Amino acid sequence: MNVNKNIKTVSLKIIYLLCVTLFIYAATSKILDFENFQVHLGQSPLLSIYASWISWLVIVIEVLVAALLVVPKSRTLGLYLALSLMTMFSAYIFILLHFGSFVPCSCGGILEKMSWNAHLIFNLVFVILAILAIGLNRQEKKPEPFNYIFLSSFKPIAATLVTSILAIVLLFVFSEEVMHHRNPFLRRYPQHPAEYSASFKLKHNSYYIVGLRGNRIILGNYEFPSYLMSFDSDLKDQKIQMISFSPGKIPFKNIYITLQEPHFYLYDGSVPVLFRGDAKNWSITKEFEGMPYFTKLVPIDGASVAFRSNNSVKLANVLGVFKIDSIPKINYKRDLLQKQIDGIFDTDGILLYSNGIKKIVYLYYYRNEFIVADQNGTLQYRGHTIDTISKARLKVSTLKGGKQYALSSPSDVVNSKAAVYKNLLFVHSLVRGQYEDETLWQKSFIIDVYDLTKGSYLMSFPIYHTSSSTLNSFAVTQDYLSVIIGEDLVVYKLKNVLKKEITKK
Repeated sequence: MNVNKNIKTVSLKIIYLLCVTLFIYAATSKILDFENFQVHLGQSPLLSIYASWISWLVIVIEVLVAALLVVPKSRTLGLYLALSLMTMFSAYIFILLHFGSFVPCSCGGILEKMSWNAHLIFNLVFVILAILAIGLNRQEKKPEPFNYIFLSSFKPIAATLVTSILAIVLLFVFSEEVMHHRNPFLRRYPQHPAEYSASFKLKHNSYYIVGLRGNRIILGNYEFPSYLMSFDSDLKDQKIQMISFSPGKIPFKNIYITLQEPHFYLYDGSVPVLFRGDAKNWSITKEFEGMPYFTKLVPIDGASVAFRSNNSVKLANVLGVFKIDSIPKINYKRDLLQKQIDGIFDTDGILLYSNGIKKIVYLYYYRNEFIVADQNGTLQYRGHTIDTISKARLKVSTLKGGKQYALSSPSDVVNSKAAVYKNLLFVHSLVRGQYEDETLWQKSFIIDVYDLTKGSYLMSFPIYHTSSSTLNSFAVTQDYLSVIIGEDLVVYKLKNVLKKEITKK
């Protein structure tokens, strides 16, 4: 009998020692690298929005549990808190693995080298040890039959387990709603949604992406607009095409070419002309007669385009739709762009069209807003990027008696570049979010991904600098992302965590 009692006493002391060691080590490692700990919490699919206070709360509870387990009179409370904490950790990992939108990197500390499944097993072992210790502790204080101890301890143990699991479930449900639709500027970085695949040195920084056709990337060159260069997605097969076109006396200044199968489009903007061609043989087949002056343009289909012009009060930007076969051909949508300061610089942005969901998208440069409209330019909704800059931060000066306008102070660009593919909007953001690693921002471009059909934020990922730190343009297709960085063409393959978000419709 004494032997059994000694074994129970030693076992209980060992469990106390293991728990105290675990919680003291965990709390200490978090304190010593607190900023990194907050960064990891800020990137968690479950705890992102709670990172500011949970980071401190977890440390305080871990220290408190260790202290309670050291003092004999408070060990019962300490064991129940330890059970609750380890149950929460276990529930967190289980939800993360089976219901989370992605699985983040390891949280560091004592479990840094473990996989998430190993984390879960490790935590469950301590859950079992805590339950065992609760029973042994009760029997040590007041010797009672095992059956009585089991029955009398079952209710508080079960209540602790259920309450702890329910708390994590509620955090998860509320977190998902806030992150996708009421984001407090917290980015989520899944593990490698886009992985580096190949790169090619272009030797000139005047290239841009005309479009993507199948597995081929087609590039244009501002200095030699009649020549196109294309690569396969591995950047091994290179071809040169020449556009068959005689512009005559049209005073082009900066010709731009864009591809939308089965056509390509050639235009400038400094002159109100637009040509459509056959993308199979790269020859011009039609001119869009009656085009207004425009500053930006995207094709909608073979007979219509969306454009941006300065044909408004005081040269303010306005969006419109041009349809070659309709009367009238030009339909200005003056209610789409919303003036904040001058209507010119504050409404400047990126005009896109998603052929996959048949939507026009306009993304502002200087504020956290984008516009989604149908093919006729009718507003569908106004969405927001996850940063908090809702008003353009710039100063505008009037020159030559109000005939010219110029920026009189450095402007804070929010959204620099963008691309669309089906329901996904990819945005190169220049604004650093909460709990983000400064080193990551110094060596990469951060791309935020939004679902246009839901108007929600999905995730973010980095595109790393090459020999250059200038992102010229990028485009996305079903399987890969192509980007021109300085003089480098780089291909990233999209992984399942990102591809599964692309609509099948």
